[in-house]
Amino acid sequence: MNFSESFNVGFNGLKSHKLRSLLTMLGIIFGVASVIAMLSIGEGGKQEALENIALLGINNIIISDFPVSDTQTGVGRTNYSNGLNEGDATAISSILSLADLVVPQKQLQVDTWFERTQASGNVIGTTPDYDEVMSLTVVNGSFFNWEQYNRDIRVCVLGAGIKYDLFQSSDPIGKLIKLNTKTWSQWFTVIGVLGTKGVGGAKIGTIKTRNINQDIYIPLTAAEKRFHRDQFASELDQITVLVQNQDKIREAANIIDGIVTKRHNSVPDYQILVPEELLKQEQATRRIFEIVMGSIAGISLIVGGIGIMNIMLATVLERTREIGIRRAVGATKRDILYQFVIEAVVLSLAGGLVGILIGYGLTRIITIAVNWKTIVSMNAIFLAFGVSVAIGLIFGIYPARKAAEVDPIESLRYE
Repeated sequence: MNFSESFNVGFNGLKSHKLRSLLTMLGIIFGVASVIAMLSIGEGGKQEALENIALLGINNIIISDFPVSDTQTGVGRTNYSNGLNEGDATAISSILSLADLVVPQKQLQVDTWFERTQASGNVIGTTPDYDEVMSLTVVNGSFFNWEQYNRDIRVCVLGAGIKYDLFQSSDPIGKLIKLNTKTWSQWFTVIGVLGTKGVGGAKIGTIKTRNINQDIYIPLTAAEKRFHRDQFASELDQITVLVQNQDKIREAANIIDGIVTKRHNSVPDYQILVPEELLKQEQATRRIFEIVMGSIAGISLIVGGIGIMNIMLATVLERTREIGIRRAVGATKRDILYQFVIEAVVLSLAGGLVGILIGYGLTRIITIAVNWKTIVSMNAIFLAFGVSVAIGLIFGIYPARKAAEVDPIESLRYE
């Protein structure tokens, strides 16, 4: 008897007991589905975290304003520090030789109008170096330059989202838009449009990333002249420092901390965030998460394998007489071995394929139901499917060997 005949006999044995075969596959099906679903959840979370961290710039050091309460006045500023200011940015730029660029920022939420169209956005007052520090891409027009900055010219660059909200598909270059707050209203000329970036919105460390597609960038000098600043508010909301040498980022952060601490008289009214370190922490955390989730799902696969072995052992006992007849008509021990190994592998293969479909469906349901980003990678599919096949072989060999060792004379007498 050749291998193809053993395959046909084994496959027909499964077909003749459809319900039992289906129940045997359930462990593999749910195991493979859970492996794919859990790994896709982990991969989606990792990707989303990486995108949010990338929005901050991996080579950047971010100093953000953090007002503390004055016990005498009860307001969010102390008598010993004026908060984050342009003097801090100047000091960092002049003292820190490791800094390639130092970019101050002031942020304000505004209502934006073009003719009768209104949209909400964030005004970011900054310097012409901001596009390089944040790796922004201008797809139409240009970013404002140092001449416009030094002359306080009222020009602006639009993020992709707010450009679409105001102008849809029309060209906004040279058009005037009105920026409104509760206390002032000013007209700015659009000179550039940025490409689409990640949405953001997650909290990373102490900073909440925003949807930068809704940003409107204007010269900081123009913002200072036209923004109304509360009595106790800081001049700046953030300073971003670009350090191209990744090996020196931590050292640079320590120096910046010392500079700002001294200038603020040791008042803890600022926070320093190093995206590179957050990236390393995120990767380590996700790795642990994936190992734990994969292990839990792997247990399901092992349980499924045990179920296959249990059913196959029962099948060997049930089909003892059949085995004896096959041996009597010329089947060898190897033929019997192949027959039962094939049955186990077919069960695990079929269970693996169904499990992949169910696992993919679960990821879609999770994405829709709880708005959690999931990514089904080919690595997860190959891993889950490969493990299911391996389990079929591992847990099918023992029952197959048991069947092959059955004495043909004794088995013919078996009732």
